[in-house]
Amino acid sequence: MPEHTQKIDPLSDEFFMKAALDQAIEAYEKGEVPVGAVIVSKGRIIARAHNQTEQLTDVTAHAEMLAMTSAFNFLGGKYLDKCKLYVTLEPCGMCAGAAMWAQLGELIFAASDDRRGYRSINPKMIHPRTQVTHGVLQDECRALIQQFFREKR
Repeated sequence: MPEHTQKIDPLSDEFFMKAALDQAIEAYEKGEVPVGAVIVSKGRIIARAHNQTEQLTDVTAHAEMLAMTSAFNFLGGKYLDKCKLYVTLEPCGMCAGAAMWAQLGELIFAASDDRRGYRSINPKMIHPRTQVTHGVLQDECRALIQQFFREKR
């Protein structure tokens, strides 16, 4: 008897977070902290990225920053007010600040980061019109990050 597999709605938060998780897995396989991000506009992924701080020797090469740069180039502008950013880990202060300047329409993140996440610094760092959702696929995303750091220690 075939195994039952749950179908995910291709326009759901879970679908897009799974795409971000795929990016995080790619980072993990390259020895990077496994954080992945995708940016969605009009129901379509327009940018994908994962952490590349080691590969680029650049502390600013976070998944969110790289995805936003790609989205700006795709859209031909500096605002993401009609876009959704899906990221596997709560953005840090730098990434939240960039999202604020970009006037991001919606932020959806999976796992919270109580030590370095923007909410531990200042929960108002995000643009006041940005809608924030967290917890989408958090268990899977958190497990990948925990596995990465267990292996590093």
